[in-house]
Amino acid sequence: MLVLLSPAKNLDFDSRPATRKYSEPRTLDHAQELIDVLRTKSPDELAQLMKISDELAVLNAARYRDFEAPLTPKNARAAILAFNGDVYRGMNASHDFTERDFTEAQKTIRILSGLFGVLRPLDLIQPYRLEMGSALTTDRGSDLYQYWGDLPSELLAADLAASPGADVVINLASQEYFGVVNPKVIDAPIVSPRFEESTSAGKRRMVSFYAKHARGRMAAWLVTNRVRSVRKIRDFDLDGYRFDDQTSTPSRPVFVRPQAS
Repeated sequence: MLVLLSPAKNLDFDSRPATRKYSEPRTLDHAQELIDVLRTKSPDELAQLMKISDELAVLNAARYRDFEAPLTPKNARAAILAFNGDVYRGMNASHDFTERDFTEAQKTIRILSGLFGVLRPLDLIQPYRLEMGSALTTDRGSDLYQYWGDLPSELLAADLAASPGADVVINLASQEYFGVVNPKVIDAPIVSPRFEESTSAGKRRMVSFYAKHARGRMAAWLVTNRVRSVRKIRDFDLDGYRFDDQTSTPSRPVFVRPQAS
């Protein structure tokens, strides 16, 4: 079983790392190629490319300029600890994971990345921002989907073959990031959970903030409970969510809870 996550824009490179374990990204050469392209862009061009403020564009231009290989614990941080968005705050690995949990996560969680294609949780990264949907032109095409091609899917297929449990992918990534995955290459069932809020009027909706947090909570639950069966995810019940058999399908299990206040 593999669990797919998106990365986060918010980063944490200041707090004390919760584990000394780390690994090296398997696609560092490809990331370096992208960095070389990004270094040719002015802050104004980066602002337009990424649809970000001038301030953020200047910050990320400096990040690309300062990117330095090899990546070591002295100049980089494990991805699962570096990303600090809603999903990762929901996962709360820095506080809740044991050393054995980090080892389990390394086997079962994969983070899709615009810069690295796909990361393992303990892969070292330096501060960066490069969303998968960016229309960055390289010698491989006009966007990152063309740049990465099937390489991320090939890595995921190999990882799935080596991972514990059933050959199934639990997709907790956004549509933007999952777009780099080729299901035909992975050749395994893909299950994409959905998290909904139920109002007192009986209406239901997905709220992005809550859904992102729930994805992180489910990812942590899968890791800490060593879940190996896709059927077992129906038991997920953190933060008041319950599996809804009536609206679920095998590829899209739905979890619902009363509207959070």
